[in-house]
Amino acid sequence: MRPINKKLETVLLVDDDEGTNFLNERIVRLSGYVNNIVKANNGLQALEFLKLKINNKHPQPEFILLDINMPAMNGWEFMEAYAELDEIQKAQIIIVMLSTSLNPDDEKKAREIKEINDFISKPLTMKLFTELVEEFFPDNF
Repeated sequence: MRPINKKLETVLLVDDDEGTNFLNERIVRLSGYVNNIVKANNGLQALEFLKLKINNKHPQPEFILLDINMPAMNGWEFMEAYAELDEIQKAQIIIVMLSTSLNPDDEKKAREIKEINDFISKPLTMKLFTELVEEFFPDNF
């Protein structure tokens, strides 16, 4: 891992699997690249977080790791709703779809959605997370 000059303020982890969220949170925290980690158990909770106003500002996490298959609102439904948000609610957010899906149609569909920056297979590893941060946030190094 390379030393970082500027940490990401917030990463939003969106996954209904408690074990996956625990593992992903641990990896993100141990990387030292992030100040705050927010977890959502489905797309609906993630959307509610993005719509929040704290001190008259939306939270705007820099990075979202998004699962596909979740109850209440899955990753695809989240992306449809996300596209409808005001620009101020989604400014400069990198979204990586993180899935166990082996269906090539899922990856193809993700790559066709302009707001999704990458599609990767679970599990998230320290090496993979580091590579994602280095790729999408090169100015932080």
